This record gives sequence, structure tokens and C-alpha cells, in this order.
Amino acid sequence: MISAVVFDVGETLVDETREYGTWADWLGVPRHTFSAVFGAAIASGLDYREAFQVFQPGFDLDRERQARADAGQAEWFGEGDLYPDVRPALSKLREMGVWVGIAGNQTLRAGALLRGLDLPADLIVTSDDWGVQKPAAGFFEKLIEIAPCPADEIIYVGDRIDNDVSPAKSAGMRTAYTQRGPWGWIHRNKPEVADRSDWRIHDLTELPGIVAGENNSR
Repeated sequence: MISAVVFDVGETLVDETREYGTWADWLGVPRHTFSAVFGAAIASGLDYREAFQVFQPGFDLDRERQARADAGQAEWFGEGDLYPDVRPALSKLREMGVWVGIAGNQTLRAGALLRGLDLPADLIVTSDDWGVQKPAAGFFEKLIEIAPCPADEIIYVGDRIDNDVSPAKSAGMRTAYTQRGPWGWIHRNKPEVADRSDWRIHDLTELPGIVAGENNSR
């Protein structure tokens, strides 16, 4: 039985192309160059924040976020940054009586922006809200505590094996790997994708059919 579906944020619901472009601008490097270095860091198995170190050694992401905010260039995303399948997928799941959650590694500001979009979800929360970040087990334990069903009735949907799929699987959830965004494409052939995800999807609108298929087979 699937009673809940919970979504990661970046590159699962929100296309971060524009946001990372603004980071390239902030660093004073061409956007194409920043994207290439960003992808190389991911492909090498490094933390994505290492890409910033290439251009500015000693770069502190939290400090620079505050500096951007102080300069009137705070992080921002809106309706146009949502992937086009987000509202149709979330709305259909809600219509089916599925509890829908949104929970990812995001700032307090990003959480406020998400809630301001009035998405069809029962829960919208960020790691900064909880004081614990993925892939820490505590993040997923908190999610299971809040969800209205046992862990094995939850599908966690994300684009990353390391931060999303694998730790959610270890917490006892079902998992769906969405193949989009830098991590989704670069890591798509890793054996962990097959080992740790119950489903591989290319479009969020596949999820209502997956849920219906699981629930109707019981």
C-alpha cells in the first residue's frame, strides 16, 4: 500500500538552472564555465560545493548567501522555475487521497518561497526548518514521524542517489529516482540506481499510475 509520496526540492520540483546561473554571475565567471565545473565535480564524486572552491578558494556558501541577500540578490525562485509536471502530478496524487509532502535540503528562505507557491501538498518543510540535513538518518526519521503512515507506505522521490534515494531506502521507505538535473543524468548508470530505487521515472506524472498500480494489486 502506498499512502504518501514525498518529494525532494532541487531538480525534482524546482529547475535550478537560473539559480546556479546567478551564482556564476556572483562569482564573476561565465555561466557555461560554472556549469562545466559543477558537472565535473559531481561526476568525480565530490560535494557540489567544491565547484565554488575552484573559482574562489575558501568559499563559504552560507556566508555568501548572506552577502548576496545583503546586496539585494538573495536566492529566489517562482512559478516559472517549477518543472511543468509538478502541479499536475501533485494535484493528481491529492485527488487520489495520497498524502503529499515536500521535504528537501533547503534554506528557511527557500521554504518560505515554496509555501508561497501554494503547491498542492500536505507538508512543505526544509532541512533548515528541522535543523538536520539529508542524507542524515535524522532527516528521514523526522519525516516518518510526521507522515500519517508507516515508512513502507511512503515513496520518497529524488534526483540524487546519495542524498535522496539511498538514505530514504535505508529508513524503510520506497523510493523513486527521477532522471533529470545534473545528478539525475550524471548518475543514471550507477549500479546504486537499480539497487536502491524501486522505480526510475522521467516525469513526475508517472507517479499516480505507480501508486494506483501498487494499491490496486493488493
